Amino acid sequence: MAPLPSYVSGAWHIAPDDGAPLHDAVTGAEIARISSAGIDFGAALDHGRRAGGPALRELTFHQRAALLKALASRLRDHRDELYTLSLHTGATLGDAKFDVDGGIGVLFSYSSKGRRELPDDTVYVEGGLERLGRTGAFVGQHLCTPLRGVAVQINAFNFPVWGPLEKLAPAFLAGVPSLVKPAGQTAYLTARLVELIIESGILPAGSLQLVCGDAGDLLDHLTEQDVVAFTGSASTAGLLRAHPAVVARSVRFNAEADSLNCSILGPDARPGDPEFDLFVGQLVTEMTVKAGQKCTAIRRAIVPAAVIDDVAQAVAGRLSEITVGNPADPTVRMGALAGVAQREEVRRSLKALSAAARIVYGDPDRVEVVDADPERGAFLSPILLRADDPERGEPHEVEAFGPVSTLLPYTSVGHAVELAARGRGSLVGSVVTGDADFARDVVFGVAPWHGRLLVLDAEAARESTGHGSPLPALVHGGPGRAGGGEEMGGIRGVLHYMQRTAVQAGPAMLTAITGRWTPGAQRAVTGVHPFRKHLGELKVGDTVVAGPRTVTLDDIDHFAEFTGDTFYAHTDEEAAKANPFFDGRVAHGYLVVSLAAGLFVDPDPGPVLANYGLENLRFLTPVYPGDELTVTLTAKQIDPRRGADYGEVRWDADVTKQDGSSVATYDVLTLVAKRE
Repeated sequence: MAPLPSYVSGAWHIAPDDGAPLHDAVTGAEIARISSAGIDFGAALDHGRRAGGPALRELTFHQRAALLKALASRLRDHRDELYTLSLHTGATLGDAKFDVDGGIGVLFSYSSKGRRELPDDTVYVEGGLERLGRTGAFVGQHLCTPLRGVAVQINAFNFPVWGPLEKLAPAFLAGVPSLVKPAGQTAYLTARLVELIIESGILPAGSLQLVCGDAGDLLDHLTEQDVVAFTGSASTAGLLRAHPAVVARSVRFNAEADSLNCSILGPDARPGDPEFDLFVGQLVTEMTVKAGQKCTAIRRAIVPAAVIDDVAQAVAGRLSEITVGNPADPTVRMGALAGVAQREEVRRSLKALSAAARIVYGDPDRVEVVDADPERGAFLSPILLRADDPERGEPHEVEAFGPVSTLLPYTSVGHAVELAARGRGSLVGSVVTGDADFARDVVFGVAPWHGRLLVLDAEAARESTGHGSPLPALVHGGPGRAGGGEEMGGIRGVLHYMQRTAVQAGPAMLTAITGRWTPGAQRAVTGVHPFRKHLGELKVGDTVVAGPRTVTLDDIDHFAEFTGDTFYAHTDEEAAKANPFFDGRVAHGYLVVSLAAGLFVDPDPGPVLANYGLENLRFLTPVYPGDELTVTLTAKQIDPRRGADYGEVRWDADVTKQDGSSVATYDVLTLVAKRE
C-alpha cells in the first residue's frame, strides 16, 4: 500500500518509503500509509510565494469570493463520498455532516461576506480618515494588503474537513496561498478533500498545497511574511511557537489549543423547567457528537449544588439511550474514537481525574457496541463524573479528549465564575438560564477567560446552533490555555492574513493611492451632471455643486405637519431658545437632507437606478429660517459588481450654508447602470 500522496510545488508526490500505517477506527484494519519523505519543504513554500501568491493577488476580493463559492458548490456535490470516507474515522453520519457540511458552509459564508463587506479591489481601506494637520493638507489612512507569504496550516485529527476549510477560506479571501498539514490519524480524509479541490481546477495554481506526514524542517523555511495556524495540544503549540524561525522572524502564529470548556446551569432551573432540559440535552450532545472529540466540547458542567443529584440522574438517563458501535449502522448514536491510541490516552486522563471525581455513569474499560469488535475498534463508553469537591485541581487541569464530562457544584454566582475561570482560558462557555441578572453577572465575570459565550434559554433555543458549533462570522479561539488566538471571525479573520499599514500623505496623493476620493483632494466639476454618466464613465472626484436653497419658516412648519415630527426645537420659538444648542427654531435634520437631495438629484431616467441608503450622517451646525443651503456631491468610491448590470457608487455629500460652514455630512449610496 503506497503512502498517501502529498501535493507540493504543483505536482503530486508519493513518498519513496513505506511510511507508517493508518488504521480504521472501527475495525482496526490498516487502510492507508503516510509519509512525507522526499518533500523539499523549502521549495514548497517558495512555490506558494512565487506562484500562488501572485496569482491570488491579481484577483480582487470579489473574484476570490466567487471562487470560494464555486469551490463550495463543487465540494457539496461530493459530500456523500466524504461522508462514507468519514466512517473510517469512527464518525457517524451526523458527525460527518458536522465536519463536512460545516467546512463547506464556511466557504459559502466567506464568499458571501467577501462580496458584501469587501470592495471589488485588491486593497482594503480600513477605518476612517485621520486628519493629521490643522488645514487638512496632511492626512492618514490605514490600508490592508495581502502578506507575501504562505498560510501554513497544522491541523488536528478531529475535523479533517472543517479544519482545513475554515483556515483556507479567510486566507484565500485575503489573497494568501495555503499549505495544509493534517494530523496523521485522519489524513486520508483531508487528502481526498484536497484531491477533489485540485481536480476541480477552480483555485489558481499554487494557492493550495498538501503535506501528508511529518512536518520535517518545514518551519525552518518560514519568513516574516508567512503565517502559521495551529490546532492541537497546548504543549505542541508551545513548542511550535518557540521555534527559532518563528521567534526570530516574528512569524504570525495563531493557536487553537486545549480547552476545558464549561457550561453553567443557572440557579433558577429546576427539573422539568425548559432551561434544565436544555442544559441536560446540550451536555449529552457535547459528550457524544464526534465521540466527544471536539475542542469545543463541554468538559466541566457547573451546576447549583442543590440540583446536582437531579442533573446527574437526568444526564445518566439520557446517556443510557446512546447506542455505541459501528457508525455505518443507522441505529448507532456514537461511533469510535479516532484510534486505539487515542482511546488509551483518554483512559489515562480518566485515571488522573478519578483522584478528584467519581464515575456516575459509564465504564472506561467496558462498553457494549453494535456491529463491531470492542477490542479492535477504538470504542469507549460515555463517562460522566462527579466532583463533590469542586476546588480540587484535576477537573480544571486534565482534559480527557473524548466522551467525558465532570459535574461540579457551585454555591453562588461568584463561585460559579471562579470555577469557570479555573480552566485558565477556554474556546467557548455556555450559560443556561432564564434569569437575565444571573446571565449578565456570569457573562461579565467569565468573558475575560473565553473566546465565545453562549447564553441559552427557551427563546434562544429555537434557533441556537448549540454550545459547540463555531460560526464563520464569530471568532473561534480563546485566551490562555486555549491558545490565545482567533480564527474566522468574519472579516477579522481575513485581516489576520494582511498587513495593516498607516499611509500618511496629502489628500490628492492619498486619493491616487487608494482609488477613493479624499476630502481636500481636487474635485472635477464638468458640464455633465454625474448622474448622467454610466458606471464606466464616472471617475472618482466627479462632482456636482447645487444650490443655494433658502430654508423658510413655512418649510419647517410644513415638514413638521407632514411628518408628524413636532419636536419643540422645530415648532416652539421660546422653548428652542431655551435649549443650550439653539438660538431659536431650527430646521429638522432630515429636512436638510431632503432639501439637499432635491438640489443634487437629476430627475430624469438615467444611469442612476436607485439610492439604497445613507451612511455616516452627522448634523454639525443648526439651520435657521433664512439660511441658504448648498450641497456638494462628489463621487467617492466606484465599486463595479461582477455579473451584474450595475455597480455601487458612494458619494461624499457636504451640505453647507452661506457662511461656508458644514451643516450636514454623509455618504450617499447609489446603484448605477453599466453601459450596454
